Amino acid sequence: MNSLRYIELENQCGALNYKPLDVVLCRGEGIWVWDVHGNRYLDCLSAYSAVNQGHCHPKILQALMDQAQKLTMTSRAFRNDQLGLFYQEICELTRSHKVLPMNSGSEAVETAIKTVRKWGYTVKGVPDEKAEIIVCENNFHGRTISIISFSTDPNSRRSFGPFTPGFKIIPFGDADALEAAISPNTVGFLVEPIQGEAGVIIPPVGYLKTVKSICEKHNIVLILDEIQTGLGRTGKLLAEEHEDIVADLTLIGKALSGGFYPVSAVLSSAEIMNVLHPGEHGSTFGGNPLACAGARAALKVLVEEGLIENARLMGTYFLEGLKQISHPLIKEVRGKGLMIGLELYPKAGGARPYCEKLKEKGLLCKETHDHIIRFAPPLVIAKEQVEWAVEKIGDVIKA
Repeated sequence: MNSLRYIELENQCGALNYKPLDVVLCRGEGIWVWDVHGNRYLDCLSAYSAVNQGHCHPKILQALMDQAQKLTMTSRAFRNDQLGLFYQEICELTRSHKVLPMNSGSEAVETAIKTVRKWGYTVKGVPDEKAEIIVCENNFHGRTISIISFSTDPNSRRSFGPFTPGFKIIPFGDADALEAAISPNTVGFLVEPIQGEAGVIIPPVGYLKTVKSICEKHNIVLILDEIQTGLGRTGKLLAEEHEDIVADLTLIGKALSGGFYPVSAVLSSAEIMNVLHPGEHGSTFGGNPLACAGARAALKVLVEEGLIENARLMGTYFLEGLKQISHPLIKEVRGKGLMIGLELYPKAGGARPYCEKLKEKGLLCKETHDHIIRFAPPLVIAKEQVEWAVEKIGDVIKA
């Protein structure tokens, strides 16, 4: 079938809750993907950073194939031989004491909310049903009802109420606002180290270190949502490492399986995670042996193949190249590692047409918040491929 027929089938039979670029992909390898007509594209989105290791990485593929021939599912009613090894390896890598595996990023966020609320009631002594969690404007933590309850994006909230109470919203990057919002009932502060969906918004230098200190002072749990920023994307394994802190709860997902399988995890200190008892939380698929085998291989690839350092080097090179385009339509270029946003002035007519033109030139990226183009290629990208991407982006902007 040609691409038009595939698109027709999606529109006829699927829910219309996405607005993808009209390219129908059928194959991927490394930083490249191919459509059903054989055209090749440089992937500059990485499935929202789920494919940090590159498409169809052979080592992760082999680990999944090997495990799939042995045992794929047990549920958590029984133990399996992959789970403990996954726990040990990820805890050592991330300096964590405990890990709770789930499937999606949203599930990890929901898990954190439940865990921190229970910690607030059973350890901190907050009155029942009074726990508050502070979040930031323009956040994106998922799309479940509880999560959109503290979103400030009208598209995420419109016609979906009533919403879950228990959240306060403050400006992102403002440590003084956090201090002012804390009450005796505050149990946690949930924040992204860099706001990805908002357009790669980077807080002031020292922000994370300051909020960590504030949280310690007031005995509240710092929850870092590293589902997009984590696992090498910003040039460190976790973005918190840029300011040499360790969050009380860290949420990871996406690239935890290298894009093969939905895997997420909540990383925590023992004090906080140990408030959960059997029967209070769980997931049928969370921690299944296939997921654990894939995640173990995905983490090894990041470390053993130097992808975290490559993200730092190529991110700097990419950012410098974009800044040299220097065009009156460009308002700002910003980023850390291979998490980059190019913001256009409104007079440019929105970012979507530029993404469509880049698709025609063989580069796939995505607009966000109307005027921002986000670039996040797999961490396996090389210097000459960055140069090619910058050239195509420059051509489209100048045209």
